[in-house]
Amino acid sequence: MKHVVFFLIVTLLSLSACGQKNKSAEKSQLKVDKSPAELANYQVAYFGSGCFWCVEAIYESVKGVAEVESGYSGGHVENPTYEEVCTGTTGHAETVKIYYDSTVISYDDLLKVFYDSHDPTTANRQGPDAGTQYRSAIFYQNNYERDHAKAYIQKLLREKKFPLITTEVVKYTAFFKAEEYHQNFECKNPHNGYIEAVSEPRLERFKIKAPEMLKEEKK
Repeated sequence: MKHVVFFLIVTLLSLSACGQKNKSAEKSQLKVDKSPAELANYQVAYFGSGCFWCVEAIYESVKGVAEVESGYSGGHVENPTYEEVCTGTTGHAETVKIYYDSTVISYDDLLKVFYDSHDPTTANRQGPDAGTQYRSAIFYQNNYERDHAKAYIQKLLREKKFPLITTEVVKYTAFFKAEEYHQNFECKNPHNGYIEAVSEPRLERFKIKAPEMLKEEKK
């Protein structure tokens, strides 16, 4: 039995996001990023729900979302590196910055995507990834976002969608964009072990759960 437990632990560690940096990548057809001038026309929101490779891919699939950036929020260190954040000592959560068209998708819609695409009951863990950097967090920028985030949580609890919700609803202070190789990671690295075993299945589960929110597939 001890050998089985040890094997399972090793397997989980091998699939964790922090263990995947040096995997070789094969590029798929990449999307074209929008310029800063184009992005200035959109609203922004900040969420953390586990590995940002997964979360970025999920929000990129949603209609009304123009761009998603991976980065770090909620910590006490300026300009942290990925290696520093992975230690869990900087206080940051892996976070995505979402540029969205509020005439197409509302903040409440973004909250729906958030809760439809991760498990908010597991404190400081998402799938094989464990640590405070993988916590469930909503970083609100104003009273509107704060109030809607808290109301959405109460709605989910009233409807018994989850037995408990560990999501932090905290005031946004700063977002530090992650290293360039993290941006559009799933798109650039479709054959990465973590992407195939964790990220793609998570994206597919979301697509099945909320098909009405997806962008139309490009021919």
